[in-house]
Amino acid sequence: MAERPRVELPSSLTVRDLGNLLGVSSINIIKELMSNGIIASINQQIDYDTAAIVAEEMGFEAVSLTAVLEQEEEAAAEIGRADWRQAIGKEKERDLQWRAPVITMLGHVDHGKTSLLDAIRHTNVQAGEAGGITQHIGAYQIEHEGKMITFLDTPGHQAFTAMRARGAQATDIAVLVVAADDGVMPQTREAYDHAKAAGVPVVVALNKIDRLNANPEHVKQQLAEMGLVPDEWGGTTMVVPVSARTRQGLDDLLEAILLTAEETDIRANPKGKAIGTVIEAELDRSKGVLATLLVQNGTLRVGDTICSGVHWGRIRAMFDFRGKPIASAGPSEPAQVMGMDSVPEAGESFAVIASDREAKAIVADRRLALERAAEKSEVYSLDAVFARFQAGETKSLNLIVKADVQGSLEPLLNSLNDLTSEGLKVDILRADTGNITESDVTLAAASDAIVLGFCVTADAAARNVAEARHTSIRTYDVIYKLIEDVDKALRGLLEPEYGEVVVGRAEVRAVFHIRRSGNVAGCYVREGELRRNAHCRVWRGEKAIADGDLASLKRFEADVAEVRMGFECGLSLKGWDAWAAGDLIDCYVVERIN
Repeated sequence: MAERPRVELPSSLTVRDLGNLLGVSSINIIKELMSNGIIASINQQIDYDTAAIVAEEMGFEAVSLTAVLEQEEEAAAEIGRADWRQAIGKEKERDLQWRAPVITMLGHVDHGKTSLLDAIRHTNVQAGEAGGITQHIGAYQIEHEGKMITFLDTPGHQAFTAMRARGAQATDIAVLVVAADDGVMPQTREAYDHAKAAGVPVVVALNKIDRLNANPEHVKQQLAEMGLVPDEWGGTTMVVPVSARTRQGLDDLLEAILLTAEETDIRANPKGKAIGTVIEAELDRSKGVLATLLVQNGTLRVGDTICSGVHWGRIRAMFDFRGKPIASAGPSEPAQVMGMDSVPEAGESFAVIASDREAKAIVADRRLALERAAEKSEVYSLDAVFARFQAGETKSLNLIVKADVQGSLEPLLNSLNDLTSEGLKVDILRADTGNITESDVTLAAASDAIVLGFCVTADAAARNVAEARHTSIRTYDVIYKLIEDVDKALRGLLEPEYGEVVVGRAEVRAVFHIRRSGNVAGCYVREGELRRNAHCRVWRGEKAIADGDLASLKRFEADVAEVRMGFECGLSLKGWDAWAAGDLIDCYVVERIN
């Protein structure tokens, strides 16, 4: 028996549209409807069930288009949300092949990451090509002992973690670059924290070994104190002495990378569904959107339709890291593609979709889902931890801990590590001294962690990132209160925390004396807005000199509820009027913050 042609039908359509889909006359559709007791005109809407009956009667296999799109959207969403390794885990064992490891260089800003990348790149290409690699696409490949290695040319651990925060993990191995003459620096520790949180193996490149003041043994001791015990000392970390300037030890470093890759069992299916990660993207005036993609499974080809987040496109052209046109790119190969409808974000996952129509439908659904999620988004906070544990969404409480001095940090960590409750344990991703920075919040956002500060503050950049990434920052002045709150969170007993949220800032530019009312401040609103039902704190220099409720807020002679940035106003506080020109005012409200 011949297989019936398959037709995908929407939830509703007109008789004319059904005829076009089936390739038959609308008159025949109307006749078939009449034989089933339904009277309909050519422009009348009919539902899926009715259309499916007609299609079946005419020899077609009817399938719900809504169901098909939902399946495609679910599959694409799963790829976007999950680690790509989960997708490869579903491939058949016999189809998996070794692929090139993907490497990211991390480390302190002056320790030679870029110099080392350049030395490796130019050592491993033909002399005629060395000067021709001018097109920067954020990734490139080299060959060592017959095996390929892919390097991501990322600017540092912030970009590395920003990609991970969007659900993608492009890196297989992190190379931690440490200068032999400088040793472990704060950014070195930060970079290692990011690699450790990502769960990727680390190889240490001990750079600048040719310097006269190099002290490799001292640096190895510092690494061991961090938890990176060199293999020659009985540990598991490969520490390779190198010099980007003299190219000393580069072959040893590449050999260490390949050995680590073999232990990690890095494989993919070149014939499977093409998925991967966006490395970087830009809008070129002449070529349109150019996106650098790293393929992590399957093979990407010119003509494929791809979907990445809320962006889609059909690949019109594809280039390798040298700028040469290519027709396809397999696992671990970077490729720059043309054809996206808009600029995708670095770190977004991408997947090949069957058709343009399905890609458009998936993007539309994702945009709608993002809008709804933004409306319902909640901060990942201490009081929500136990509920997520009960729902099976987490088994540990991830923390970033910052303290004012080392003497405070050590007892704090000891107390936190002793806490556990009903299988929910504390996992400290980073512990350091100093104020809470943007790097701390970025790591927390990528790792579903909460930032705890003891006798420290969060800088403006950190607060902005925390608000944008819905990440919780909690600061304390009493150590037992911090420990108590974490313990309560593990037991599901923590009460919501309320705090001050600054909604506007203003500067006093003049002071006016009003009979019977006292002094009134003539202000200019510099940030946000002043609200009549809010509180105000007055600063003179670095000292807070007054704090109270607004008594009045006026624009000219009229009482107003709020005054926004860029406007002038007059205000007075209840019970205080010792204003002076130059005073600064913080307008704040008390809200639930965790």
